[in-house]
Amino acid sequence: MTTARDLMIIALDAAPSRPVEQGDLSLALAGAEAVDLLAAEALALDGDRIVPRPGPATGDPLLDQAVSSLVRETPYELVGDWLWRRGRGLSAAYLAELESEGLFGRKRRRGLSFRTGRDAPADSPVRRAAAERLASDEPVLAALASALGIRGDAAGAADAADEQDGTGQEAAGEGGNGDVRDGPGADSPGVSDDVDTVLAAVLDALTQLEAIRQRRAVEQAAFDNIWRGD
Repeated sequence: MTTARDLMIIALDAAPSRPVEQGDLSLALAGAEAVDLLAAEALALDGDRIVPRPGPATGDPLLDQAVSSLVRETPYELVGDWLWRRGRGLSAAYLAELESEGLFGRKRRRGLSFRTGRDAPADSPVRRAAAERLASDEPVLAALASALGIRGDAAGAADAADEQDGTGQEAAGEGGNGDVRDGPGADSPGVSDDVDTVLAAVLDALTQLEAIRQRRAVEQAAFDNIWRGD
C-alpha cells in the first residue's frame, strides 16, 4: 500500500462525519505521492524543486503516472506547482482505483460529494492496515490526515467498523486530533528535511485553496446582494 492509497481510505472512512473537499484531498494525495517517490528514490529535491531520478517502475499504476508527469528539464518544477498540477482530479482517480478493486462503493464515499447508491463492501485487511498505520502515528500519514482535519474522525470510523465485524482489533487506536486542522509544517517530527518540505508545501497549498474559496464566497455574496437590490 502507498501513502496516497492509505490516505484515500482514511478520508473515505471519515467522510460520513467529516466530509473532505475533493480539491483538498487531491492536493494531499499529490503530496503523499511525492513522499512515496522520495522514498523510492524516483525523485529528489533541490531546495524546493523536484528533480526526477532514473529508476524502475514503482509497481503502482498511479505512482507510475506521477513519475511520468515530472518535469525533466531545468530549472525543474517547484513542489507547490507540481502539487497543483498533479492534484487536478487525483482524488477521483484514486477513488476509481479503489472501487475497481472492490474496496469501496458509492455509499462509503457519500461525504466526498460523489454519486451515491451502491452499497459499500465489508471491512477489509487493506482498510484495517491503513487505520493501523494512522493509529501508530506514522508521521507522514498522520500529518496529512491532520491537515485535512480528519485524523480523529477516520480513527473513530475504523474503530467502529472493527467493533461491528467482531475483529476486536484496535485499528484506530487513540491519538486523533479531532477536527484540528494543523498537520504538516516546518520541522515535522520524525521526517527528513525533504519530506518536511513536501508536507509544508501541502499545507501552503491547502491554505491557498481555502483562501480562494473564501474570496469566491465573498464575491458571490456581493453579486447576490446586487441582484436583490440590497
